[in-house]
Amino acid sequence: MSPQNVTILIIDDDAVLRSLIGSVLRQEGYTVVGDAPSAESGLKVFDATPTDLVLLDINLPGMDGMSLLPELLAKPNAPKVIMVSGEATLDKVKGALSAGASGFVVKPISANKLLSAVSFAISGK
Repeated sequence: MSPQNVTILIIDDDAVLRSLIGSVLRQEGYTVVGDAPSAESGLKVFDATPTDLVLLDINLPGMDGMSLLPELLAKPNAPKVIMVSGEATLDKVKGALSAGASGFVVKPISANKLLSAVSFAISGK
């Protein structure tokens, strides 16, 4: 699947990080359909505009990313989900992957690691 055919939603409480991630993805040809600062607002965006891939921060205000993950994966049009966190303990990474996440990216995020995780989640390569 080429980047032009992949739609992505970014859910992270850090506005600067959402903007930077969006810029990196757009430069590579991906379509960023939206971003949201919380799980609740992210779910609303997803329901209005289903996407192929969600970049989901673990630490969010209100509902956290690990609570939102099973909700997204239970959708009939379930996206691939890459978890994002600055606290990448082995337990968190294992927990996210065993809960169905397609990948895990550690903050601070480098463009190369982000793009590799997105490519792997979409294509499995």
